[in-house]
Amino acid sequence: MTINLTQFTPFLSFSGGLLIGCAAWVLILFCGRIAGISGILGGLLSSGIPDRGWRLAFLIGLIISPALYSLIHPLPTSEISASWPIVIVAGLLVGIGTRYGSGCTSGHGVCGLSRLSPRSLVATVVFMAVAFVTVWLMGSLA
Repeated sequence: MTINLTQFTPFLSFSGGLLIGCAAWVLILFCGRIAGISGILGGLLSSGIPDRGWRLAFLIGLIISPALYSLIHPLPTSEISASWPIVIVAGLLVGIGTRYGSGCTSGHGVCGLSRLSPRSLVATVVFMAVAFVTVWLMGSLA
């Protein structure tokens, strides 16, 4: 993926972060649930979970939102230079990591840190440290 830093838009970035925070706040306020995507998806895929409605609505909203936004403004272009097998393996590794980490970056980083959760602080520091090392290694090997 290529990021064009000359077209960085602080207002749009701030607005997006504000919307994510508001969505997380609304979900915890009205449903008493954390907006962790891996937990929402995992609960939807598990059998015997009675609260499938809000989970499905949340995930559909994640998919539909960019499509609706694209009606007013073009979506930024992105380029993934990795092959499909690499993308699939990376996705599986992320999924495995979220299971072992008891949550994902949205659950720990957005919701957990705002609740001052020590477990989420440790998880977020580990996520970020591994991301930094991975980017450095990939840059060094390329």
